[in-house]
Amino acid sequence: QVQLAESGGGLVQAGGSLRLSCAASGRTFSRYVTGWFRQAPGKEREFVASINWRRGSTYYADSVKGRFTISRDNGKNTVYLQMNSLKPEDTAVYYCAENVDGTGWNYWGQGTQVTVSS
Repeated sequence: QVQLAESGGGLVQAGGSLRLSCAASGRTFSRYVTGWFRQAPGKEREFVASINWRRGSTYYADSVKGRFTISRDNGKNTVYLQMNSLKPEDTAVYYCAENVDGTGWNYWGQGTQVTVSS
């Protein structure tokens, strides 16, 4: 079992920045891929970014490329999502998720609210 806890959400004006954190606990000795997703009111959950713990490779949704950066801290078992140039359409609950074996997103955090005012 892997437990994930997001933090860092809040209210920010358009053009501002936030950094989200996803701290993992439990069976974290062999991590594979961690991802960030978001869900806005009335919309489906969508992929934002992911990072491969072994290779360090990263992937981003087109809507956030150039504005968001995903990174990891191996020692702290934490993944970060640095969000710059935020837009009102980035408003959503942001979730981190863990893919432990390549079969899918096995574990999810509880989410953290990000609100961007215009």
